[in-house]
Amino acid sequence: MDIIRSLETMHALALGWRARGKKVGFVPTMGYLHRGHTTLIELMRQRCEILVVSIYVNPLQFGPSEDLSRYPRDPEGDRTRCEGAGCDILFMPDNLYPPDFRTTVSVGGVTTRWEGAERPTHFQGVATVVCRLFGLVQPTVAMFGEKDFQQFTVLQSMARDLAMGIEIVPGPLVRDHDGLALSSRNVYLSPTDRQRALSLHRALYLMRDHPSPVAAERVAAGRAALDCDHLDYLAIVDPDTLEPVERVDRELRAIATARYGGTRLLDNVALSP
Repeated sequence: MDIIRSLETMHALALGWRARGKKVGFVPTMGYLHRGHTTLIELMRQRCEILVVSIYVNPLQFGPSEDLSRYPRDPEGDRTRCEGAGCDILFMPDNLYPPDFRTTVSVGGVTTRWEGAERPTHFQGVATVVCRLFGLVQPTVAMFGEKDFQQFTVLQSMARDLAMGIEIVPGPLVRDHDGLALSSRNVYLSPTDRQRALSLHRALYLMRDHPSPVAAERVAAGRAALDCDHLDYLAIVDPDTLEPVERVDRELRAIATARYGGTRLLDNVALSP
């Protein structure tokens, strides 16, 4: 595995692969990798000839009240995990943005609700950094985990709308032994808050398995099962538009974000009629 920090080196390599018709797989991350990340890398290994993983904590997607410096980091552990999962190129730039960088990417519609309402600048920062990474890495296919389901939908829309010619594929949400969705932010949970946080996926499973075809009844049941300090949202939505639905009569997605102490956790499950 080669480690690249230079933007120019990364871009030159990528253009060479493209000229030779190589299938390049790409898994962008913000580091502090866990089994959810390595699962994406291992799955992407099967889809491509050259596998690139990036690690970059993107300042553009942090709001003014969110502490960028507090985001957990483990560069040595990340390198070991990437190599063990089959990564060919680990792209770890110190800074992705030149001093005169002035372009942002905004995706409409699917960014207005849920995370977009709670964190108004977040998805613009996500779309901008991923668009820039796509330009530098020139991937054929990129994988994003379904734990951040709205993010996956936003990036899929961006790649389609801008005719990027990049296949965007979902990676499975991976859970810990107790069912909690794996997240880099889980490290912030106290033992008590972690136990309470188990109610998040249990509430979503209850919504999934509830017999009523009425979405509001399922949401009410899930809300009653939650034990959290603050619920940002809990909803059943169309997986393509992310708009809330009235009836569970097709493939849908139950999504939730709740706060436990100072930690904000996301989760979701697929629903079938």
